[in-house]
Amino acid sequence: MTGSPLSSLPPPAFGDPIGIEAAPEVLTFLARRRSASALKLAAPGPDAAQVQDLLRLACRVPDHGKLAPWRFILLEGPDKAAFADRLDALARARGDERAAGKLGKLRTPPMGIAVISAPREADVPEWEQVLSAGAVCMTLVCAAQAMGFGANWITDWYAYDAEARACLGVAGTEKVAGFILIGSPSEPPRERERPDPAGRVSRWTA
Repeated sequence: MTGSPLSSLPPPAFGDPIGIEAAPEVLTFLARRRSASALKLAAPGPDAAQVQDLLRLACRVPDHGKLAPWRFILLEGPDKAAFADRLDALARARGDERAAGKLGKLRTPPMGIAVISAPREADVPEWEQVLSAGAVCMTLVCAAQAMGFGANWITDWYAYDAEARACLGVAGTEKVAGFILIGSPSEPPRERERPDPAGRVSRWTA
């Protein structure tokens, strides 16, 4: 792993001017960004300091109203395995072998970060708060890859099932925006077909 440079880069203080500078290396990174298969992610995953850096970066997403309408649940080691076991028992108690078989994506990677959308009572529309949680997910994926890890953003049935969400500790108006699964790719992901933006663009005219 390439590690994280953030340990030597303190966060800016409130009110500090932050210059906007060209970063062509970021454009190159985005042009080659590719999710890694969760089933191909192995140890090592990010260490404790790298996880804190990932969360710090994720908290820099656009957030109308400064509500921070999201939270994180870390899944790793024996506790992640126990969570997967509970989901497996839940699926099998319903006779749903297909659902049980989908848990490999959760079990295999060494690290998972569940991003929980937690809208606040505010003048900011709930939809904008949900979009902010989605931005958190994408930032985590990009930041993990920038550290040299592979990452995959999944949801699957256990993001939507009420009993599964209860196992995770998600209740009320909260929803699972995604499970960000992180590890070292056992093989490089291959490029997939990408949409051509030309067929999805229009121009508004007066």
